[in-house]
Amino acid sequence: MTPLIHWPRECNSRISGVFTDIDDTLTTEGAITPDALQALADLKTAGLMVIPITGRPIGWCERFMAGPPGSAWPVDAMVAENGAVAFVRGAGPQQPPTKLYQQDAATRHANQVRLRDIAARVAAEVPGVELSRDSAGRETDIAFDYAEFARHSPETVQQVLAVLERAGLQTTVSSIHIHGCFGDFNKWQGANWIVRELLGRDLAQELDLWVFVGDSGNDQVMFQHFTHSVGVANIARFVPQLTHLPRYVTRGERGAGFAEV
Repeated sequence: MTPLIHWPRECNSRISGVFTDIDDTLTTEGAITPDALQALADLKTAGLMVIPITGRPIGWCERFMAGPPGSAWPVDAMVAENGAVAFVRGAGPQQPPTKLYQQDAATRHANQVRLRDIAARVAAEVPGVELSRDSAGRETDIAFDYAEFARHSPETVQQVLAVLERAGLQTTVSSIHIHGCFGDFNKWQGANWIVRELLGRDLAQELDLWVFVGDSGNDQVMFQHFTHSVGVANIARFVPQLTHLPRYVTRGERGAGFAEV
């Protein structure tokens, strides 16, 4: 990873959009910092498209897309549950955001029933592991807390992953949660989907126009594909576990690192 200070400035004029992780990338200790929030606003003022893409549930995201004045983030869309569902900003300031799904309602309902059964299996086979506290807002996946409020060992994380994978789920691990879903969803697939939905364009054919910023395991598929990929400094704790690293790394951690970008 190259320090961000060596970013080639001649690239800047071509950038038209930014994808960013949320937890421990935009946020610090669970809240967005003023410098990171100002950075989002500055990007929008400069005319760039800004899209957070997260493992958080769509219900958790709603307040940042449709909250009261002063609480909504200045972003164009927010992709949740590692790519499966998104809020898209309304055309006018008074219009509520629109929710988009990659799966139809019948599929989502059937999967939710199966996911509840698998969550019970995890609870039985890996004592002490609990669903993430934001689970009530989830519609397409399940998530278990290993580092947000709980503190579980890497060995416990691997035990949970083994149960999920035996049940046929696709899995990923963020900086705080262990995720499982039915469907071929990840942040890269979700990013391609939302660019088609919003712009009618092929993200894979215009990667020189986009930046991605992230910090952990469920971001590495984005690091793998994006030409302009950046890790905030706290990615250091995940580096031994990652196959694909970002091209650049910031000096600052979390929200300060995003503001640096």
